[in-house]
Amino acid sequence: MVQRRTHITVADNSGAQELVVVHIYGAWKKMTATIGDVVQCVVKKADPLGIVKDDELVSVVIVRTRKEYRRADGSYIRFDDNAGVVIDNATDKNPRGTRVFGPIARELKEKGFDKIASLAVEVF
Repeated sequence: MVQRRTHITVADNSGAQELVVVHIYGAWKKMTATIGDVVQCVVKKADPLGIVKDDELVSVVIVRTRKEYRRADGSYIRFDDNAGVVIDNATDKNPRGTRVFGPIARELKEKGFDKIASLAVEVF
């Protein structure tokens, strides 16, 4: 569960290192985002040689959350950190980086983020 002002780490090599959530798309219905939701973030810390620069607004898909996520079969999945992958926009769903680090949930593939799921090392 991610809400506004939540600090999240980046799970790709786009150049960003730390992000802060400033907007959740669809927030008039809900105030939190879970795995597979797209949020708008501002880059707080970035690599100077990366694609993404400091203080840039980016779209991010949430790939890991510390709050447990209930699956349709009744099981729960939980990760150690809140992490996201920087994407072009919510309609194309293409990552800006070329690698994805750490495990991701299989719900991303079900929500249409096939490219991110194929780049990931491990899909839970």
